[in-house]
Parts: sequence; structure tokens; C-alpha cells
Amino acid sequence: MKSCKSCLIFNHPAIWRGDRLGGVATPSVPTGFSELDAALPGGGWPAAALTEILPQHEGIGELRLLGPALAALSAQRRTLVWVAPPYLPYAPALQAAGIDLARLVVVRTRSPKQALWAIEQALRSSACGAVLAWPEEIRWPELRRLQLATEGGRALAVLFRPARAAGDASPAALRLGLDTHAGGLAARILKRRGAMLDKPLLLPLQPVVSRSHSANHAVDRPSLSAPAPRIVPAGIIPL
Repeated sequence: MKSCKSCLIFNHPAIWRGDRLGGVATPSVPTGFSELDAALPGGGWPAAALTEILPQHEGIGELRLLGPALAALSAQRRTLVWVAPPYLPYAPALQAAGIDLARLVVVRTRSPKQALWAIEQALRSSACGAVLAWPEEIRWPELRRLQLATEGGRALAVLFRPARAAGDASPAALRLGLDTHAGGLAARILKRRGAMLDKPLLLPLQPVVSRSHSANHAVDRPSLSAPAPRIVPAGIIPL
């Protein structure tokens, strides 16, 4: 009888076992990559939870990996907030990915402390569909604070961190290491709610719209009537 009771307890949907994906259904945003969706609890990027993306090098396609999800959220008229991106977003590439620039707010910050404040405020807002951030310095207590902030909202929350941070402890629900692969990315799941994968997932990426194209190429010159991302200081987040 005792063993039967144990079986009932461990098979309860609220109990997560380390050899399986997830337990209770969690809100998620489809990634746009079927193989990645199949490997993630909830079948997509976790919403109301923290995700860390750790590329081997900056600019290897980490934003294109998020492109389908961002396009879907902007189509739902959800606000996309980017905090302290290392470069100014390239509007033609975002438009080519289907992202509505009118839904994009870029927050410029002057210090790591200011960036963390802006990230937390955006995560606590119910208006945000996604919060992407590039923190320069971040420690466990600050990560924990951001994780708690995500739980009160419903946004896709993504921190981009250097690959060397892979060995650091983190409360993030999902951690993904990225490297280049022929025609796309090799994505290694460093942490998820479930057993680890032995091999990286090989994900194809669509070619990006490049600044190096001829200046006469129409796709390099956004329409004069096209909306542009809003760029604001950290103290003003129009949500």
C-alpha cells in the first residue's frame, strides 16, 4: 500500500522528476524551430521565467534565433523592450524578420545598476511581450531578483550573457549555449527542467539582411514612412 501511495505522489502532475520534461504545463512562446520546441518544457521559450542565451561570440545569430517569437509577439501588439543592446538594432533586418518596429522600445542605460533597474521594471509590466537585455555585470542576487520579477508578469525574458558565464550558478529556468554551425547554430541546452541532452541541436537560420548590400538595394533603405524603434533613456520606459 505504501508503494502504491508513493506511485500516486510521484505521478502527480505538480511533481517534476529529473528524467522527464516539465511537470505542470507552463506558458510558453513557440520558438519557430520544431526541434527546439520539442526539447523545451512547454514546447517553446518559457514565459514568466528567465532564459539565458550564451553565444560563443557576439552576433553569431542569437537574435535571429529569437526572430520568429518576436515577430509573433509584435503581431499580437505586445511591446518588445530591449535593454542596453551592444549595437543599435538594424531596422531593415528586423522588418525582414516580420517584427513590427512600432512595437519595439530600445532602452539606453549609463551603468549596470541602471540597466538592472530598467530590466526589472519592464519585466514587472503586463504590457511587455518580450524583454531582451544585455547586462554587463550581474550576480546571483540580481539574477534571482529578475527571476522573481518574471514570475509576476507574462513576458518572454531573455538575458544575453558571455559564454564564460556558463559555469556560473543561475536561477534561470532555461540556459542555452550557442555556437556557429554550417548554415545556422549549434544550440546546447545547459539547463532546462528535465534531463540534459547529450548533443547540441543544429538549427538552420535564414540569411540576414546585411548592411554590406549595395546602398541602392531597396531592402537596405527602409521606407520613409516606416516606423522606427523608439530609443529612450532608462528612466523613461513608455509601456
